[in-house]
Amino acid sequence: MKGGYSLAQIGLHWLIALMVPVQYLTGGSIERTHHAVHMGMTPSYWDVVQHHLHNYAGIAIGVAMGVRLVVRILQPPETGEPTSWTGRAASALHHAFYAAIIGQACMGFVASYFWFGIAPYHVIGSRIILGMVALHLAAAAWHTLAVRDETVDRMVFPRRK
Repeated sequence: MKGGYSLAQIGLHWLIALMVPVQYLTGGSIERTHHAVHMGMTPSYWDVVQHHLHNYAGIAIGVAMGVRLVVRILQPPETGEPTSWTGRAASALHHAFYAAIIGQACMGFVASYFWFGIAPYHVIGSRIILGMVALHLAAAAWHTLAVRDETVDRMVFPRRK
């Protein structure tokens, strides 16, 4: 098997992968909550719960992604420099994930606690990340079903010391 990732890297990857869908499922509550307040109405209890869940899960994702970046720097994956165009594209997508998700968490924090004017950019960022996730899943499916290599195994089974 190709060189893999550490248990910490794998755990952080899957933790973030499980929390990101929560953001898409709870994101609509933000607009509903703010709309109700601006109309002088009381937002629904469930929308307020989802609003808080969205904010705190977003902060947790940002922190986890920051930790993941530090772990990646301290424990780089056991791979060489990518030589093919697909390897370079994969590397670029992975680096873009760090920038996009950390940036998205920062924008969400700013929108929630300092300046709501950045919210439209936060929405655009969510769509960009959704496209990146779709591309990432398609590549994982390609490696598993078409190429039948061990690329996905690297993020499932920790590397051996």
